[in-house]
Amino acid sequence: MGGRKNNRLDKNAGVIKGKEKESLSDVAYQAVLQGLFDRIVPVGAFVSQSKLVELLGVPIQPLRDALRVLEAEGVLEIHPRSGIQFLKPDLELIRSTYQFRTLIEKAAVRHFAEMGDAETAVNLLEEHRDVVGLIEKNDIDQDILERIEGLEQSLHGNIIASMNNPLIENTGRRLKNYVVLIRLERLITKPLALRSLKEHIAILEACVARDADRAEAAVADHFHAAMQRILGFI
Repeated sequence: MGGRKNNRLDKNAGVIKGKEKESLSDVAYQAVLQGLFDRIVPVGAFVSQSKLVELLGVPIQPLRDALRVLEAEGVLEIHPRSGIQFLKPDLELIRSTYQFRTLIEKAAVRHFAEMGDAETAVNLLEEHRDVVGLIEKNDIDQDILERIEGLEQSLHGNIIASMNNPLIENTGRRLKNYVVLIRLERLITKPLALRSLKEHIAILEACVARDADRAEAAVADHFHAAMQRILGFI
């Protein structure tokens, strides 16, 4: 009896430790990404693991776990006994990212337009129109920037989530990380913000109307224009 109880306790302890390790690895994963997004770790930097521990304040083992995941996702490259090379966005990454996002979200937005929650689409449309009106009357400040980013996350997140496919959602999150890295050095001006939001509105108007063809075309137009904005062509 006693031996069985001990085995059960040991097994449960192992599960708990595994969950703690997984949780710490998730925290480390988010810390690395946030360090990049907040420019604590410069884009394209080459740093040691010990320096990352110092910069991010995370333990070494969860950090190593997170770095392996991020390497698989293409955010960085691990050089054994040397350091970590972080991704520096270039023309090929920009092209590949927006091409892949277009392929995924053209299919997803058709699903969202045809079968997505109507109230969600209507609410998103109203929120976009409110922020457009706000930008047209005011200069862009931090509060408006945060609202723009929130709308960006909400629109594309809901479109992807409508597929109810974990593989697509994981890919969408990975692509979103690339987009954030690509945009880090980009200044968001009033004209650029208005163009992007009005492209969102075109997508949402098509979804509210249950017009899948128009929604798909609007998504394709949006990503094409977004890539052109990143490259400085418009």
